[in-house]
Amino acid sequence: MNEIKTQDNIRNTQKTSTGEKVKAILANHSAAIALIFIMIIGIIFRGDVFFTYSNLMNVLMNNSFIGIISLGMTLIILTGNIDLAVGSQLALSGLVAVTLLNNTESVIIAILGAILVGAITGGLSGMAVSYFNIPSFIVTLGTMQIYRSFAQYFYSGGGVMASATNADIFTNISNYRLFGEIPMPIVYWIILSLLMVLFTRKTAFGRHIFAVGSNERATFLSSVNIHKIKIGVFIMSGVLVAIAGVLEASRLGSMNSASSGRSYEMDAIAAVVIGGTAMNGGRGSIIGTVFGTLTIGIINNLMNLLGVPSFLVGAIKGFIIIGAVMLQKIMSKHKE
Repeated sequence: MNEIKTQDNIRNTQKTSTGEKVKAILANHSAAIALIFIMIIGIIFRGDVFFTYSNLMNVLMNNSFIGIISLGMTLIILTGNIDLAVGSQLALSGLVAVTLLNNTESVIIAILGAILVGAITGGLSGMAVSYFNIPSFIVTLGTMQIYRSFAQYFYSGGGVMASATNADIFTNISNYRLFGEIPMPIVYWIILSLLMVLFTRKTAFGRHIFAVGSNERATFLSSVNIHKIKIGVFIMSGVLVAIAGVLEASRLGSMNSASSGRSYEMDAIAAVVIGGTAMNGGRGSIIGTVFGTLTIGIINNLMNLLGVPSFLVGAIKGFIIIGAVMLQKIMSKHKE
């Protein structure tokens, strides 16, 4: 009798351990699983067009800008904050880059000027969040309007084109193809992603980002400068947004104060959340965000190939964000 009970307990333990393993796999690799699932759908419904080299390369190219922005958004969300101003920052940074190029005919000055704008705008948001303890949602909702309004005011609601004599050098930053095949924004995205992986895993600052999001009070009591971490992630995000702004301006040869970067914050947040980063901070990864960005890009591409009305695209993305957060909550309860 005792032997039968022992065997039943072993079976129950094995079932439990198997179930826990499955939950762990779903939790740790949800972004990759979602990407594979979406790609299978694409192959089934529009494999003749979807699974071609040119289409997949277009997906990577078109989402490399969002991918770079999402890297910075990941850092901010890991601390338990959010940034709604990234689209407006991108427009402002890109406009500054093209304006400096036209006035100085120096590509280096144009790039550095844009990066400086990104760092300053990000730092201002970070200081408001950290020193004045204002919720990041409120701060960046305000700065989103401020930066966009300034851009539209100074450029009269229009934009600016790269008209310098060396404009071709500037436009080649994005339009040059490595080995004649790979668009450079994809290369920049890969390089920056690898650097951010190393930064978050191998540096003390990177580990402190996770600590702040997990337990800010305990991190403070461990003598970690919380203000430095919070402001730092907003500055880093601003720099990454500015780089994306330079690349977009380079690709188009122009920048528009009204439309450039519009709704980029939604795509970036969706990529981070789908990638498994917890909205309350402390848990997530850069690799997950990369998979999340690819998932969003493929979904956009599939909706276009399947003829989904453009008016419904935003609604679908909204459902995806809510669904991803709900899944995070469910997986968190199972872990507890």
